[in-house]
Amino acid sequence: MSGTKAAQSEYNEVSLGETCKRQRMTSICYEENLRLIPRLPDEISIQIFARLPRVCYLNMRLVARNWKAVMMNPELFNLRKELGMTEEWLYLLTKFEDDKLFWLALDPRSKIWQRLPPIPNVVYEEESRKGVYGLLMRNMVGQSNNLTNIIMGWLWRKHALGQLPFGGCAIGTADGCLYVLGGFSKASAMRCVWRYDPIANVWSEVTPMTTGRAYCKTSILNNKLYVVGGVSRAHGGLAPLQSAEVFDPCTGTWSQVPSMTFSKAQVLPAAFLADMLNPIATGMTSYKGRLYVPQSLYSWPFFVDVGGEIYDPETNSWDEMPIGMGEGWPTKQAGTKLSVVVDGELYALDPSSSPNSGKIKVYDEKEDAWKVAIEKVPITDFFGADVCNNMDSFTSSSSESMEESAAVVWKVIAETNLGHAELVSCQVLNI
Repeated sequence: MSGTKAAQSEYNEVSLGETCKRQRMTSICYEENLRLIPRLPDEISIQIFARLPRVCYLNMRLVARNWKAVMMNPELFNLRKELGMTEEWLYLLTKFEDDKLFWLALDPRSKIWQRLPPIPNVVYEEESRKGVYGLLMRNMVGQSNNLTNIIMGWLWRKHALGQLPFGGCAIGTADGCLYVLGGFSKASAMRCVWRYDPIANVWSEVTPMTTGRAYCKTSILNNKLYVVGGVSRAHGGLAPLQSAEVFDPCTGTWSQVPSMTFSKAQVLPAAFLADMLNPIATGMTSYKGRLYVPQSLYSWPFFVDVGGEIYDPETNSWDEMPIGMGEGWPTKQAGTKLSVVVDGELYALDPSSSPNSGKIKVYDEKEDAWKVAIEKVPITDFFGADVCNNMDSFTSSSSESMEESAAVVWKVIAETNLGHAELVSCQVLNI
């Protein structure tokens, strides 16, 4: 008995010792498993993650839950910004022949394309309503024109996966996110706003606009998203809007902005022209701390340029655009005016009569005139192109030197085969 007890006591001591040892090892292993990278402090691991190309993040999310949590944490991207590791990606909205739309993201460095998740579906009423609304739309914009087909092509359908909720919506960017604003639904202008967060890789609905509008113009100024103009539904058809509003991503609220005056539209030579031609904003660009909005008068399919207006956020007021700037602003088809600010200079695309080329003009503020910066812009089936930063090499008046320079300036940065797809919108996010 005494021998058995001694053996049992010895066994218990060994057993308890082994158990404690195993518990300590398990505890250590468990703590190691909680770390992002074994045997490394998480602070160092996060520093490593912040220095990796962002294109790797989607796959890194699949490694472990704690990795996914880090990849979706805004603090990681704040660290990337502090380290100077932010990357500019292109976000393209493409439309296919069957009216399906897809968002694509392009990393220009790796030339890798990624498809974004679709905006949540919106289901409209029965197709039986189509006849009534079709008659309404034709009364609004006429029986035989492209605008009728464009608008009706967006309305009265049950949207499939990957299609935008509403046609005629505007696209903008603010605070590192994409925004889809307004549009038509059953001939009604919508107030809804959808936001895409590239960090979480999800779409969400945010505070709607105060006014329902379609085909409005957007721009970013002082980290706020401005929306001006567009059209809404009225008793007599489509009514152009002169109103404007601004969205603050930090507070998630909309605020009113004074309406545009369209002063030049008030001095038409004949009264019947004032009734026929409707004022509309045809573009908007943030330039030198103010918003520049070129304007036109339209009676589809005719557009007449009438200069534009400038909004100053400090005085919260509109003023007329310089004559040379407004009247010379290059115009795309259907009155759309495309422009961008690069290194503090305002550039605009001037489409050529040739389907395969165009020009880029730069605005000279001192002379109040638009001048040709790039004589030839190649228009091909490629998605994405880059132009060198040195614009001084394009001041020569020789057409031969321009053509020689164009081959050096433009280069394809990426391409993909999307078949017969139309480029609807192109935005840049730097995160």
